[in-house]
Amino acid sequence: MSPSLRPRRRGLKKPSPIACGFEIVPSRFRRPVPRHGPYDEIQSVRPATPSPTGAAQWLFGPRLPMRATGLPAFLILATALGATPSYAQTRKDTKAAPPADEVRYITSIGGIMDDQADTVLKETRTAGNVTTAVLDVCYPAGAASGRKDRFVANLTIDGQKLTGATESIGAKQPVTVALTRKVSANGVSFEGKVTVGGSVSTISSADNTDISEKEYKAGQEADDEIIVAPADYTTASPEAVAVRLKPESVVDFVNSLRGQNVEVSLSSLLPSCTELRKGEQVVRMNVDPERAAEFVAKLKSTPGVLATGWTNGKLDMERTLRIAAGDFREGGRIAKDKLAATLSTTIAKALGATATSAHWNGDSGELRLVVRRPNAALQGLALTETLEFSAMVAAEKPAGGDRLVLWLSYPSISNADESSGAKLKVVDASDSNGEDSLATDEGDALTAVARALKAQRWDSENATWK
Repeated sequence: MSPSLRPRRRGLKKPSPIACGFEIVPSRFRRPVPRHGPYDEIQSVRPATPSPTGAAQWLFGPRLPMRATGLPAFLILATALGATPSYAQTRKDTKAAPPADEVRYITSIGGIMDDQADTVLKETRTAGNVTTAVLDVCYPAGAASGRKDRFVANLTIDGQKLTGATESIGAKQPVTVALTRKVSANGVSFEGKVTVGGSVSTISSADNTDISEKEYKAGQEADDEIIVAPADYTTASPEAVAVRLKPESVVDFVNSLRGQNVEVSLSSLLPSCTELRKGEQVVRMNVDPERAAEFVAKLKSTPGVLATGWTNGKLDMERTLRIAAGDFREGGRIAKDKLAATLSTTIAKALGATATSAHWNGDSGELRLVVRRPNAALQGLALTETLEFSAMVAAEKPAGGDRLVLWLSYPSISNADESSGAKLKVVDASDSNGEDSLATDEGDALTAVARALKAQRWDSENATWK
């Protein structure tokens, strides 16, 4: 049947290859194609591209037939759309993040409570602008009581104005704050008034600088350091023990120490401003170094104790010696009487003096040594100079060891007329009118002790014994 007489399906039109972007491939180049009905005469096609001519034909040769390999339009579109989310994400990532909040502390505002207050202003800033401000003021509760009171005021910010109202935590006194904050090249200045009860403080504080939150917290922690288990006594003092308590537990804890061989620091019984802010109080004690480890272990199970250990105390490494323990141990304990006799004899000889007494304190483990000699600076007046030393000895570690550390204080010196007959009353000038006292050299006492005990001295520059 000729193509013109072949029946055609109703409603269907033969598509034009050229209209679809393809061209007829001459029959001599095409592969045989199976017959499939009314469109079996449609020939193999390829994208319609111009044939190379001239130099292009010489370089690349005649155009060869090939089957259509171009990607369908919908695949090209999908590829383009698929790249869009990644591109959008890249643009999103490069957008500037909103500025983070920054917390800064100003601890130098003066003028509050006659400059006797410990003041902390905590500011939260966004892009350099103050968004929140809290004023924390700690001050003496009374003229001679030693107690502290405190208030914390959340301030309202209105441009340069900071205002707020609250009441003190202890005495419940009304508090109002009205300050103007200004920034200059030299820092931050504050002008205004702070009223606590009936006391009005006029504030004019200029050139205040701030510190970071990390710096502020580091300063708070340094005030009450407790070393739970020191490796040795180069970082803590062997007699100085401390506990950290909640304020409500302090009275009961101190009462539990009655009758024990322990000295309690009176000043530590009154919480500092730092302790009031932290809500924890550190009570310090002195105990004989030979009993300190046992005492600390007992404190760990005492009700109300949050932490316990050693802290800084009397030990001054510049005046501390390290000696062999073998010569001064008897039955596993330090031979204190033998050590006291050695120290008294050595110091008296070095100073040209006479040893008069040596006494150990059973609570703190401290030795009190007294030597006397004629006052060489005031010859002819028959004045006697009395030099009093304190000393302390301990194993170099809380767990013991084959070495001891020995601390010797600077001497306290006094003069008196101990001649027969009428006495000359002598007073140190520094005790009466603030003039400098008569200088007295302790001589080579520490060096003489180090030599006699074959001791090592502390090298502060390299933080080691030498």
